[in-house]
Amino acid sequence: QVQLVESGGGLVQAGGSLRVSCAASGRTSSTYAMGWFRQAPGKVRSFVAAITWSGGTTYYADSVKGRFTISRDNAKNSVYLQMNSLKPEDTAVYYCAATTIATMIYNGLVYDYWGQGTQVTVSS
Repeated sequence: QVQLVESGGGLVQAGGSLRVSCAASGRTSSTYAMGWFRQAPGKVRSFVAAITWSGGTTYYADSVKGRFTISRDNAKNSVYLQMNSLKPEDTAVYYCAATTIATMIYNGLVYDYWGQGTQVTVSS
């Protein structure tokens, strides 16, 4: 089992920046990648970014490329999402997730473990 706890959400004005964090505990040795997903009110949960645990290869949704950066700290078992140039449409609950499957890591269905989510609100 892997436990994930997000933190760092909040309210920010459009154009501003915010960093959300995810601390992992438990059997993290089997983790292949960590991802961030988000869900806005009335919408389905969507992929934001992912990073492989060992090599650090990163993946991004087109909507956040160039604005968001995912990173990890293996020593702290933590993953971060730095969000810059935020837009009102980035408003959502952001979820951290972990997968042991080395494929389709943009697909939420391959993720085994999920955090409780952290709210990010971008005002216009």
